[in-house]
Amino acid sequence: MPSTRTDPHQLTALIIGASRGLGHAMAAEFVDRGWNVVGTVRDTTARTPLHALADRADGHVTIEHLDINDPGQLPPLRERLAQRRFDVLFVNAGTTNKEQSPIGAVATADFIDVMVTNALSPMRVIEALEDLVSPTGLIGAMSSGQGSITNNTTGGREVYRGSKAALNMLMRSFAARQGETQRAFVLMAPGWIRTALGGPDAPFTIEESVPLLVDVLLSKLCTPGLAYLDRFGETVPW
Repeated sequence: MPSTRTDPHQLTALIIGASRGLGHAMAAEFVDRGWNVVGTVRDTTARTPLHALADRADGHVTIEHLDINDPGQLPPLRERLAQRRFDVLFVNAGTTNKEQSPIGAVATADFIDVMVTNALSPMRVIEALEDLVSPTGLIGAMSSGQGSITNNTTGGREVYRGSKAALNMLMRSFAARQGETQRAFVLMAPGWIRTALGGPDAPFTIEESVPLLVDVLLSKLCTPGLAYLDRFGETVPW
């Protein structure tokens, strides 16, 4: 467990997509546990909740800019972070579409937007930044229980489901290419949480969910291999 390390204030998490919602809440939770956080925001001009967190975090929060759908921004970010080492790299950024459209009614542009944002772009980020992660660190991405093929017995949200299933497969391929690494790889299925993406009808709040998510991530540090887990640390069927 990370609490056994000699200086917990040196532990650092890189959270991609931390401006608001779950990403911001995860950044705040890591800071509350004594970690340093580097969080990315997409907009280069707007002030976000992450900026407010940085203002009160006594130097423990650094803000970087990244639009994950612009691969040209990755090499400069990699260069800016080149002298840092991260215990956790977690990609939170994601999107959805008009959720109840059956797949045959989805516009090609909408399909591409969701698939690129939820599957291709997170893996581009991971591929570009993985060498900045400690050899015993953790690389993770925000998946969804709706990415489970086994558990899809109702249909609906078909593009979103497909994008998260694609993310799961791509992450599995990435982990398989890592050979004898001691790193942990985690696909997180947080549940239906009341965020801008989850909507106001979601049954769970950010405040009750995020500490559980972070607990699960920290429990997997120094545990090699890939896991697809819910917020209670239970395995989600692929």
